[in-house]
Amino acid sequence: MGQKAKIIAFQGQSGSYHEQACLNVYPDAQTMPCETFVETFDALKNGDANLAIIAVDNTLAGRVADVHRLLPNSGLHIIGETFLPIHHALLAIKGTTKDQLTDVHSHIHALPQCAKIIKELGLKQHVRADTAGAARDVAAMNDPSQAAIASELAAEIYDLDIIQHNIQDEDHNTTRFLILSKDGHVAEFEKGVEYITSFIFEVRNIPASLYKALGGFATNNVNMIKLESYVGEKFQTAQFYADVIGHPEDRPLQLAMEELGFFTKNVTLLGTYEANAYRKEK
Repeated sequence: MGQKAKIIAFQGQSGSYHEQACLNVYPDAQTMPCETFVETFDALKNGDANLAIIAVDNTLAGRVADVHRLLPNSGLHIIGETFLPIHHALLAIKGTTKDQLTDVHSHIHALPQCAKIIKELGLKQHVRADTAGAARDVAAMNDPSQAAIASELAAEIYDLDIIQHNIQDEDHNTTRFLILSKDGHVAEFEKGVEYITSFIFEVRNIPASLYKALGGFATNNVNMIKLESYVGEKFQTAQFYADVIGHPEDRPLQLAMEELGFFTKNVTLLGTYEANAYRKEK
């Protein structure tokens, strides 16, 4: 990613999937758990952390709304992305057997992702702030009737038994994370490398403004792989977040961005970074 990180901020408790994503990219880094996304962003802005890694999308749950709300005005820059296949585990205190379980605790998204085993075991569901926090709470309860749905990393951290691995209903459950930096960083252009450029733009309040704004990407054969909208003031105009394939030194992207400027009020580049190899995996 062009920068060696010492401290990486993430939202959640130790043992969360956020932390697992941090360690996958920077295995020697010190991780910094933060209670909320706001605290995560602030840790990076204040210099308490070198980088931040935040979840933005999941193939089952969709986009992470808080991040999309905070990112446009954060002043932070995207320098990379990483993907984490989510493999949920059923955790309980040491020595617990499956037939002892009556209740299960986890994040609001993790529970429905494991609906089959919850139904099979007849468990009562309890929503927690995050998966790792659920594991921590189950460890503190020290009750063999209580289970958590969380990562294998959480089992290790909170000294819990893994009752069953890979309990998610769907194998394609994957989360995309963005790597954020306080300082702007555009990946150096190399031929043959696929890049993603992320930006935010606000369309003018005129008929077909979005259609016209995006036309340049079609005519210049630039692939737009993500487009998210934000409702503007008084619901009259809208702001959009976009990811496109290309580098600012690519002539087609230059032409597309020039045309975008004709039909927008503001365009803010968030970063250009190398596309993660996960995108090409079959």
